Amino acid sequence: MTNENRRLDLALICGVLGLFILPWFHIRSGFFGGEWIHDLLSNPRYWPGFFQLYLGKLQLLPVFALVGTVGFLRQKAAPGRRGSLIAMIGAMGLAWMVIQGLSIGLRGWNWDLLTATFGSIEGQPAFGAGAIFLLLSFAGFISFGLAEKGALKGDAIVLSAVTLLILLVVTFVFYPILSMFAGAFQDFRGNFTTEGVMRNITDPQIWKLSCLAGGSCGIAWRTMFLAICTAAGSTTLGLAFALIVTRTNMPFRKGLRLLSILPIITPPFVIGLALTLMMGRTGFVTESIEAATGLELGRWIYGLPGIWLAQMLSFTPISFLVLVGVVEGISPSLEEASQTMRSGRWRTFRKVSLPLMAPGLANAFLIGFIESMADFGNPMVLGGNGGVLSTEIFFAVVGAQSDPSRAAVLATILLIFTLSAFFAQRVWLGKRNFATVTGKGDGGRYAKLPKRIAIPVGTVVAFWSLFTVAVYGLILFGGFVKVWGLDHSVTLDHYITAFAVSFEGGFSFTGVAWNSFWTTMWIALAAAPLTAAVGILSAWLIVRQDFPGKSAFEFGLMMSFAIPGTVIGISYILAFNLPPLQMTGTALILIFCFVFRNMPVGVRGGVAAMSQLDKNLDEASLTLGANSARTLKKVILPLLRPAIQAALVYSFVRAITSISAVIFLVSAKYNMATAYVVGLVENGEYGVAIAYSSVLIFVMITVIVGFQLIVGERKLRRPENKTKKSPREGKLKEVAA
Repeated sequence: MTNENRRLDLALICGVLGLFILPWFHIRSGFFGGEWIHDLLSNPRYWPGFFQLYLGKLQLLPVFALVGTVGFLRQKAAPGRRGSLIAMIGAMGLAWMVIQGLSIGLRGWNWDLLTATFGSIEGQPAFGAGAIFLLLSFAGFISFGLAEKGALKGDAIVLSAVTLLILLVVTFVFYPILSMFAGAFQDFRGNFTTEGVMRNITDPQIWKLSCLAGGSCGIAWRTMFLAICTAAGSTTLGLAFALIVTRTNMPFRKGLRLLSILPIITPPFVIGLALTLMMGRTGFVTESIEAATGLELGRWIYGLPGIWLAQMLSFTPISFLVLVGVVEGISPSLEEASQTMRSGRWRTFRKVSLPLMAPGLANAFLIGFIESMADFGNPMVLGGNGGVLSTEIFFAVVGAQSDPSRAAVLATILLIFTLSAFFAQRVWLGKRNFATVTGKGDGGRYAKLPKRIAIPVGTVVAFWSLFTVAVYGLILFGGFVKVWGLDHSVTLDHYITAFAVSFEGGFSFTGVAWNSFWTTMWIALAAAPLTAAVGILSAWLIVRQDFPGKSAFEFGLMMSFAIPGTVIGISYILAFNLPPLQMTGTALILIFCFVFRNMPVGVRGGVAAMSQLDKNLDEASLTLGANSARTLKKVILPLLRPAIQAALVYSFVRAITSISAVIFLVSAKYNMATAYVVGLVENGEYGVAIAYSSVLIFVMITVIVGFQLIVGERKLRRPENKTKKSPREGKLKEVAA
C-alpha cells in the first residue's frame, strides 16, 4: 500500500466515523461525559448522520455523495491522477457544511428570504462529534489531494498543518468577529434589521463631547482618552525604569526586574481593590491626608483618575519588559561615535539613542493602548459612575437592558479603535531601518545618562517603586486581617473560608473557592500546551515553509493580538451560542478562547527563536531520510525550548489572570477564578478575595518553576578549542588584558 493510499484511508476512516458511528448533532450534557450512550437508541438526536438522513435531514445527502466519490477514486484511480479532484471534493464538502450549517438553525431557515424561496424546513441542532469528524475528513481530502498533485513538494505533513491552522484561525478568530458584526444587525429572532445599529450608533451617551464645555464626554471618547493617557504614561515610566537599569549605577536597580513580574501574575482587579482600600473614601491614606491638612478629598479615586492609576500599576511593568531589551540592544559604538564628534550626553541621548528606541516605544505604546482598552477588572472596581467601553459592553449583555445589538456596536467601536492604533503603528514605523546589531565586533560601554535626565528619572522611579511595593504589601496584608481598614486583628479566617478542608466522614474540600480553583487549574493546564503547540507549529510554517498566501496567514495569526479581550468575549458569545457551533457554557469555549487569545505570543517567540537556527539543520535531516514531522520533533523542537517555555508560562498565567474575555464565557459549572473573585469583591468580601488572589499568585509561581523543570534548558554542544597556544599568542593576550 502506497503512502498516498494510506493517508487517504485515514481521511476516509475519519469520514466514516463521522457519518455512521458518532452522534451528528451537539449533545447538551457533553460528549465526553458518555451519558448519551445509554439513550442512544431511544433519542434520535444522538443518532449518527446516516440515520439523520433517514429521519429527513436531506441537507446531509451531498456529503454522503462526496465521501462516496472519494472512496470510489481510492479504488479506481491512480494516486498521480486523482489529486486535483480529491482536493476539489474536500473544498466542496467544507463549503457545503458551512452553508447548510449557517443557513438552517434550531427553528428552520435562519433567514426569511430562504423561507420564502424554498419553503419551511425542519430545524437542526448544532454540529456534534460526527459533523466535526467529517469536517476533519474534508480537510484531509484537501491537504492529501494537494500533496498528490505535488503542491509544496508533495509534503502532506506541511499541507495538513497549513490547512488545519487556517481552519482553526477562520473558526476561532474571523468567524466570531464576523458574527459580532452580523449580530449588530439582527433582532432577537435573527432577522436582519438596522434599528438597533442606528439607535446605538447615534446614542449621545457614546459620542457626546460635553466635556469640552465643562460637562462629561461620551463613553467612546472617555475610553480613548484613558487609553492614550495610560499608554503614554506606562511607556514613559517603562522607559524610565529601563534607562535606570541599563544606564545608571543606581542602587537596587536589579531588583526592579523582580517588580516587573508581580503585576503579570496578579489578577488585574486586585490592584484596583488595593487602591480602593488605600485611597478610597475611608482609605487610611485618605484619612491621614484629611486629618493632617483638613482637606476633603471625596471620591476622587472612583472614575478615570483611579482607573488610570490602577492601569499604570498594571501595565508599566509590561512596557519595561518590552523596552529594557530595546535599550540594551543599542550599539554602544554609535553613542561613543557621537561623543567623539563632541556631542554632549544630552545631545547624544536626544539625537542618537532615543530615535533608535522608536520600535520599542511604538510597541510599548501599542500594548498599553490595547491593554487599557480591553481592561475590565480595574474599571469594574474603580469606575464608579464613569464607565468605559469594556464595562458598558458587559452590562449590555448581562445587565437589565439586555441589548445584544448595543453590545455588538460598542464592541465594534472598541475594535476599530484598537485596529486603528495597530495600523497607525505599522505606518509610522514603515520600512525604516533601526538595526544596530550587525554581527560585527561591537565594543565600548553604554553612555551614562546625563544628570539632567538621571536625577529626575531616578527620583520618579524610586517613588514609583516604593508606591508599587506598598500596594502589593497591602494586598498581602489584607488577607490576614479581619476587616481591612477597620479591624486589623490578625486572622486566618479568610484563607479558611476560601480553602478549608474537612476530615469528618472522609477527606473533602469544604472551602468556598475550591470549585472555581480546580476548574481554573485544569482549564489553564489544558490551554497552555495547546497554545504553545499552535504557536510553535505556526512559527515553523512561517519561518521554514514557503506557500501561497503566507503573509496573509501570518497576519491572520497576529490579528487576535490587536483584538481586545472584551471584544473576544462578546464575539464568542454571539458566534458560539447557536448552531452550527454551540459551545456556550462549556469548558471548550474557555479553552479555545485562551488558545487563540494568547497564541500570538507563542508565534512571535517561536519566529524569533527559529530565525536563529540555520536551515542547514533541516536540510541535513531531510537528506538523511527523515520526513518533516520527524525533523520538527527531533531537530527543531529541542532547540526551541526557551520559546516553548515562554509560550507555556505566558498562556498559563494569562489563563488564570484574564478577566476581560472570561467574564462573558464562564458558567455556573465552569467558573474561573477571576470571575469568582469579581463576585467576591461585588459582595464586599474583600478579605476572601485577597486571600484567594494570594494563593493564585503562589500557585502560578510554583507552576512556572515546574514548567521550567519539565521543558528544561537548550543545550548547545560547542567543542572546546584544544589547540595548544604558542608562547607568542599567550604574550599578546596578556598585553591585551
